[in-house]
Amino acid sequence: MTSQTAIPGYLVGTWAIDPVHSDISFVVRHLGVSKVRGHFGTFEGTIVTAENPLESTVTAKIDAGSIDTRNEQRDAHVRGEDFLDVEKFPELTFTSTGVRAHGEGFLVDGDLSFHGVTKAVTLELEPNGFGDGMGEGSKVAGFSASTEISRKDFGVTGGPAGAVVGDKITILLEIEATKQG
Repeated sequence: MTSQTAIPGYLVGTWAIDPVHSDISFVVRHLGVSKVRGHFGTFEGTIVTAENPLESTVTAKIDAGSIDTRNEQRDAHVRGEDFLDVEKFPELTFTSTGVRAHGEGFLVDGDLSFHGVTKAVTLELEPNGFGDGMGEGSKVAGFSASTEISRKDFGVTGGPAGAVVGDKITILLEIEATKQG
């Protein structure tokens, strides 16, 4: 079982996700033959690392309108009613409900909410390390995580374009967080 002694430099505390040094991205199939990638540019979150890593928690909010797929026309369509419908649903949120040891890493169970629907998801989490930050006495932590969801489970049909966009969406997280207090 993974323990804090197995996580080099593990530190207990409350950590703020650093959006400048973090990335929230996704991959979805297009026309069944290629993959389109995108990112969200605006997000925030808090990670609380507990004495027992299995009691740690995470909460995060993503600005749905900050989607960037490197194509303005596609981004406008994805922000619209067929996909994210950011006018009605401006945020995606994640709140952890539990942490489990899994091989060399962890599984983080939680509730993902977007497009007016909340579903349980499981993130595969790899702690990348804990260390000194750039400022005097500051501490940072890094984590990689991923999951796969069905857009249809969240009521996202895609309208007419839904026929050419895959149902499964891979979500990839590269997180750097700064210790608070």
